[in-house]
Amino acid sequence: MLVYVGMSLLYKFYLQFSVGSAYYPDYLTHLVAKQSEALFKALGYQVEMLPHPKEPSVMVMIENVYTARIIEGCNSLSVIILFLSFIIAFASNFKNTFLYMLSGSVLIYSINLFRIVILTLGLYHYPKQEAFLHTVVFPAIIYGFVFLLWIFWVNRFSEIKQKDA
Repeated sequence: MLVYVGMSLLYKFYLQFSVGSAYYPDYLTHLVAKQSEALFKALGYQVEMLPHPKEPSVMVMIENVYTARIIEGCNSLSVIILFLSFIIAFASNFKNTFLYMLSGSVLIYSINLFRIVILTLGLYHYPKQEAFLHTVVFPAIIYGFVFLLWIFWVNRFSEIKQKDA
């Protein structure tokens, strides 16, 4: 719990010090928007990422249609903090824990980019399904993946698993 609170506070300070930076709304969210844009373009969509004029977010324009927005919560950092806190709580030896934390964070970040693209394309092609896509599909992808990583960790590497065996 202390690890989660500590990392969450660091993240909060990061967001506070990001206000007014060259990257809008903050560096990590800006990076996620740019990388998502590259994925859209790789799929053949004409996409543009624009700073939202009224709120700290990036507007996703597909084929000149305002389809979605990328906010700070879309950058996956809060989910990665939750993931890391769990792994530390059920740590193994330093090498396994560190490598799993690193690889898991990279995987979560990558899955998040694909999640943004899937949701946004879903909103573009099926705008009437917005509530279902955003409240069911969107969280299921990222939290389902994190849950699978946790299960794998506990069953394969965690000291708790090894003590019970």
